Amino acid sequence: MQDENTLREVAKDCVHCGFCLPACPTYQLWAEEMDSPRGRIYLVNQILDGAELTATAAEHFDRCLGCMACMTACPSGVQYDQLIEAARVWTEEARSSGPAPAAEEPTDGKRPVRDRIARAAIFSLFPYPRRLRAMTAPLRLAQRTGLDRRLARLDLPSRVSPVLGAALRLAPPPVSAAAARPLPGRVPALGTRRAVVGMLTGCVQSVFFPRVNAATARVLAAEGCDVIIPRGQGCCGALSLHSGREAEASAFARRTIAMFEQAGVDAVVVNSAGCGSAMKEYERLLRGADGGWAERAAEMSGKVRDLAEFLAELGPAAPRHPLPVTAAYHDACHLAHAQRITRQPRDLLRAIPGLTLVEVPDAGTCCGSAGVYNLLQPAAASELGARKAESVQSTGAPLLISANPGCSLQIAFALAERGQDIAVAHTAEVLDASIRGRPLLD
Repeated sequence: MQDENTLREVAKDCVHCGFCLPACPTYQLWAEEMDSPRGRIYLVNQILDGAELTATAAEHFDRCLGCMACMTACPSGVQYDQLIEAARVWTEEARSSGPAPAAEEPTDGKRPVRDRIARAAIFSLFPYPRRLRAMTAPLRLAQRTGLDRRLARLDLPSRVSPVLGAALRLAPPPVSAAAARPLPGRVPALGTRRAVVGMLTGCVQSVFFPRVNAATARVLAAEGCDVIIPRGQGCCGALSLHSGREAEASAFARRTIAMFEQAGVDAVVVNSAGCGSAMKEYERLLRGADGGWAERAAEMSGKVRDLAEFLAELGPAAPRHPLPVTAAYHDACHLAHAQRITRQPRDLLRAIPGLTLVEVPDAGTCCGSAGVYNLLQPAAASELGARKAESVQSTGAPLLISANPGCSLQIAFALAERGQDIAVAHTAEVLDASIRGRPLLD
């Protein structure tokens, strides 16, 4: 985390102009000043000046999606990401330390007991692919027998825990045994080798979206890349970093850095927007760390590329076959706002013969996924998801393309709630289908 003097300097850049207000999803929902970036910066300044972190202030920080739309809208270039990350660390430390409060709604900075339990469960499960995979067995049984739908109609999971209810609602359909097979450690380039790249498989991505990883590897190989996929990969630290769990994020970052250093690759390609954003932040996360970690983190951050970003830099080599489909493209926040990658995926998709790309109205507004936000703040996330689904539906496109697993789950559920039969695919899957000349999502 940045030191206090740096945070003060960053906060000074805010001139309170208000350009961030209409761009902020939570301000759109509640029109509450303290649930806007400007309001949260005011709270950060108060804490830096010695004010206590109250439960009310902590709640305003918790309600932030971290979508960074305010950074795109800000004419002063305020680095809000640094401020909200610091605020999340303060909040996590204050609200998770010490004995659990007896009251369900404490007046100090501590979290309610049920909130603590939910967060502990999330961060003990989602960053660990093996644990997550093991937990999917009862979920798949419930889906096959229809038990999940019966429980949802009775609202029993949400009564037990809002997090459990949200998790069951958002769970994707079962993955076939063939799709779940692990990728080899190395996928050789087809034709002339142009690069040697590492590939992050991720935690949620590897368990719920293995087809996206397989498509990513095939696309990279078709474009002339030797793809190195280190065994035993875990979480890159994105979920922890974006939730204020700094020490945990640092540990995941070190492990990931060491793993890809051993792979000896030219670049590390990431197909999940939130993961790519976090890995590009390793330099800041481990700044000042001893043992050479600061330098290693900086080098790794410089190697990280989003899939679309990397392919645009590399240039196409594999021929594209026609895909006669109209598709809407969803800008994942951590790709568009945090990494500022918007043109590259659109250029790649428009280069596919027969594919017509249409824009989603209000594309810069978050869908409500935001890492684990849709589990921890299900009401706000549900409203934002419904708004996004309405915007997608208005395009009339039968296909939505996204570059983040959380967004895919969130929007697919919201569309299903509206009774809309719109397919959702990753950019990698669309490119893979065109390169191989096969039907999309075959």
